[in-house]
Amino acid sequence: MIAILRTRTLRALRTSLAAAETEAERLQQEVEIVSDSAIRAETTLEDLRDAHARSIADGARAEGELSALRSQILLDTEDRAVLRMLLRQARKAAGPQQVYVLLRRGAFHSVHASREAAEEAAEREGAPRDGWFVQGGQGAPPPTAEVPWRIQPVPLTGSN
Repeated sequence: MIAILRTRTLRALRTSLAAAETEAERLQQEVEIVSDSAIRAETTLEDLRDAHARSIADGARAEGELSALRSQILLDTEDRAVLRMLLRQARKAAGPQQVYVLLRRGAFHSVHASREAAEEAAEREGAPRDGWFVQGGQGAPPPTAEVPWRIQPVPLTGSN
């Protein structure tokens, strides 16, 4: 069967085909642009999700460090308080800076915390209440063996 078309109809069909092809090309370009935009949006979304996950992990790590630092500060404060208490106790417990050795005719007899305690101990052993030899007094000191009772101050080593 042979179909007969008029020239005008054929021109109209060719014009309409050209317009349709042009529209198809424009739509194809738009599809490519939208597709590229969608791919970029998905990539950006994945990047944002990764950044969000890192931020959450960083926040959790920072919170853990903060908690540890708070605990450490509390321990440091407690340690300082204990050290201050120990220092006070050590200062209270620090003994005398020197002791007094009681000598009888130059021989060791006893050790005392104060001069008065040494004198009292000598007096209990029969030493007279007066007549103690004072170092640095007038004249040369008598020989040690000739002094019946003598008190010698001795500084303690290691004391401040």
